[in-house]
Formats: sequence, C-alpha cells, structure tokens
Amino acid sequence: MAGRPASIGDYRALAKARLPHFLFEYVDGGSYGEVTLRRNVADLGAVTLKQRILRDVSDLDLTTELFGKRWSLPVGLGPVGMAGMYARRGEVQAAKAAAAANVPFALSELSVCGLREVVAAAGPVWQQLYMIKDRGFLDDLLAQGRAAGCGALLMTVDLPVSGSRYRDVRSGLSAPAGFASSFRRFCQGVVRPGWAWDVGIHGRPHGLGNLEPVLGKNSGLEDYFGWIADNFDASISWDDLAWVRQRWPGPLILKGILDPDDAREALARGADGIVVSNHGGRQLDGAMSTARALPAIADAVGGKMPILVDGGVRSGLDVMRMLALGADFVLLGRAWVYALAGGGGAGVAHALKLIEAEMRVAMALTGVLAIADIDAAIIAP
Repeated sequence: MAGRPASIGDYRALAKARLPHFLFEYVDGGSYGEVTLRRNVADLGAVTLKQRILRDVSDLDLTTELFGKRWSLPVGLGPVGMAGMYARRGEVQAAKAAAAANVPFALSELSVCGLREVVAAAGPVWQQLYMIKDRGFLDDLLAQGRAAGCGALLMTVDLPVSGSRYRDVRSGLSAPAGFASSFRRFCQGVVRPGWAWDVGIHGRPHGLGNLEPVLGKNSGLEDYFGWIADNFDASISWDDLAWVRQRWPGPLILKGILDPDDAREALARGADGIVVSNHGGRQLDGAMSTARALPAIADAVGGKMPILVDGGVRSGLDVMRMLALGADFVLLGRAWVYALAGGGGAGVAHALKLIEAEMRVAMALTGVLAIADIDAAIIAP
C-alpha cells in the first residue's frame, strides 16, 4: 500500500500483509459460513442517513458522558483475545493509545498482556470477565480488577460454548496441540519477517497473562482453545450475575445481548449497562446483526441504562449509524486490531483520529451539533 492508511479498510489490508496467516484468519473470521459476520457489516452499511443543509455546524461537540466520566468520543476499544500477538505487547500499546485519546480500553480476559502489566503502563482500563468453572480463580481476577481501579466490568455472556470457526481449523490455529500444528504456525510466521522480529522474538512472553496462575508462565497458543473448551462454564445462568454483582461494586455491563427480553432481564437483575453484540459473528451463525437488533432493544430498555454496541463498525459514519439506531456508546473490535497489526500503537491512535474525522463530517452533513442530538430522526425512511 502506498502512503498512509486512509481508512480502517486500509489497515485491514496492512494487517493481512503483515500477520502470519493463522493470526489474520483468527481476527478476521467468524463462525461456520460467516453469515452473521457479513450481516453485521452489510446491515449497518444499509442504514441511510438524511443529509441536511444550512444548519451552522461550525461548532461540533463529540464528547460523551458514560459511567461518570466524560470521554472525547462515544467510542471505546472492545475486548479482543490475543491482541498481544498482533504487535509487540499489543494490549499495552493499544491501551496507551486509548488513554491518550481519552476513550476506554477493555482488556480481554484472554489477553497476552495481563491486567497488571497493562494498568502499570497505561492506567486503569475496563476489565472483561468470562464465567469459568473455577469460581475461586474468578474471585481472584475480580479482586485484581478492583485493586487496579478498573472503570467497568464487561461480563461477556454469549460464550457458554465456543462457535465453530472454520478458518481457525483451516489455518492450523485450532488444530490439536503437537509438533505438527506448532511447526505449521512457525512456518507461517517465518514468511512474515517483520512480525517474526517484532512479535515472535521481541514480543515475548507469549502466554495468556491473566490465566498465568492456572496455565503457568509458559502458556501460549497450545493452551488457548483447549483451555476454553475445558473451563468455560456452560451452566452459566442469570443467578451468576448476582454472584458477580456481590464482588463488583463498579459499573457492571452485560456483553452479548441480542434479544429485547434479555435486555429487560438484565435491567431487572441490576446490570448497569449492556452491550448489544453477537461476538462479532463468531458464535451463532445466522443470528441477527447488531444493527438490526439494536432498535428493538433500545425501545425495551427505554433509556433506563446505557446501551453499548459492537459489530461491523468500520468508520465514523458507522458509529453515527449505531448512535442513530439507539446506542449510547460504540465499541470497536476488529477495527482497532487491524490498526494495531498494521501500525502498532501509532496505528491505533491514527485509527481513532480517522473515526473522529469521519464522525465530524457525518455530523456536519446531517446537521447535528452534539452526540446527544443523534437519534432516529437523522435516519431516512
């Protein structure tokens, strides 16, 4: 690619060129035939906005208040597993970029860099929590989050079992542990010398930092899928929300809501917010896109708690669409990881600037001056 990336799509192309095949396929792919993955992008792109004129849009305000803090944009970096494999100590780089831009960064429970390392380098972040069978270990994770001053807890509830991801099978990432699969990934890394030098050699350790107490310091990709299959709790229920609530005094956000009844139940059970999400199309293939699910969920909640959303967001214009459909805040997923893989922390910082610039144009051309003014009225029939 000649010149500096001009869009998230450009960063995706850079990521594909720079990453070993198995890592690009992991972040880029969805489950089964990837119907929901495609719907997330297509349905959001199909939302048509009204262009308005002569509105004096010389002074725009993109700041947003969420959970007692004012952010520079209604945008955050959502949790993505293994982000530390996409650039050297990738979660640290991304968290620093988010802090500099004054937007939240949510650290995946399945991160390469552990919570203590990220907070020491970048300051408080949001913590993600998957429900696993070992409640004592979860207790310890939550205690770490409280001690680190994490601003919110994203309790991810849409992964009682993992969706089948064909790309990971074909690339060798989810192949059974052993010499053959390790050698296959090694060969894919060797043909990406820039990545091999930056991450493969100088980005160590390659373990799963938050899981080190149970996996040990030498944990890595060999443990990733096997540990998920063996330890994620398929018996998770609404009662587990109460268990977490007792141990988490701060904002508690349920991530993985697609149904209005589940949104109502989350509100009734004491959640402080929800994320409308289908896990980036990586779980139930054929499920509704988040853009399609969002309006009914917003109606069900009726402004009684903040609604966050992810899925298919590739531009500032997409952020505008999600806000118009009823979201209060938008989480980026693949978008920031493409930028991390393509340009490190500087790439993430630049991607956030692209999102902001695109939002400013979209706000000006739809005639809205502040984030609070963005609602369904700017959507064309």
